[in-house]
Amino acid sequence: MNSIENSSLGKAVSYGGQYDASVLYPIPRAEKRHEIGIGEVLPFSGVDIWNAYEFSWLDARGKPKVALIEFRIPVTSPNIIESKSFKLYLNSYMQTRFADSEILRQQIARDLSQAAGANVSVMLVTVNAVASAEIEVLEGTLIDDLPIDIENYGPPNANYLSADPGIVTDEVLVSHLLKSNCPVTGQPDWASVQIAYRGPRLDRDGLLRYLISYREHNEFHEQCVERIFVDILRECSPQRLSVYARYTRRGGLDINPFRASPGLPNPGNPRTARQ
Repeated sequence: MNSIENSSLGKAVSYGGQYDASVLYPIPRAEKRHEIGIGEVLPFSGVDIWNAYEFSWLDARGKPKVALIEFRIPVTSPNIIESKSFKLYLNSYMQTRFADSEILRQQIARDLSQAAGANVSVMLVTVNAVASAEIEVLEGTLIDDLPIDIENYGPPNANYLSADPGIVTDEVLVSHLLKSNCPVTGQPDWASVQIAYRGPRLDRDGLLRYLISYREHNEFHEQCVERIFVDILRECSPQRLSVYARYTRRGGLDINPFRASPGLPNPGNPRTARQ
């Protein structure tokens, strides 16, 4: 079984320029899901949306080409792909020729689908298209300015979460204060998070304390979002719930996990001011 200890994370590596899919390092989701009480039947649907901002290859004449790439990895995939290996893989195209961009896109989709164990969608985006896109603000009520005292910065404490069963509401809450750490290197992972739900009204003070309690927690992006979803579901019993985190990029990649009650649609890919 692959583990983060055996990956390229935190180790010196050479960045090659010739296509090499063998550097991709899948990590099974099952162990961390078991840790938070998730069995074979998932309590959520969703997707992991990755954006690559540093990608180049050579055309048939040897001229460099550049593009941004959007990847969507389904939550039902048995594996996540370790991000440093993902970056090494993308860099391996740098001096590799392709007759056209569609052949390139198909090759990337095949490799990532094999690593993830499920169909991964891949979309190449021109630089001009991204340059013309507007920066978006996550919809919802910001809770970051609540006048509360903070004492716990880790580990995550679900005891902060509570809801008022006498008041049923349908609302969207946003915080820019989610921060966790890479479980191997300790590097900080910064995120904005959007929580949409219908059900007993969440205690906002407790929710903010809960999110801040991830500040010194070591876990991958996808695992943090699944933990947040499961904790809110268990402690507050919403009828409908979604958790969407937009993480800032590192190494030219940003990762944006979305987990939602089954049946809810997957989100768009809004680029926020911090991205």
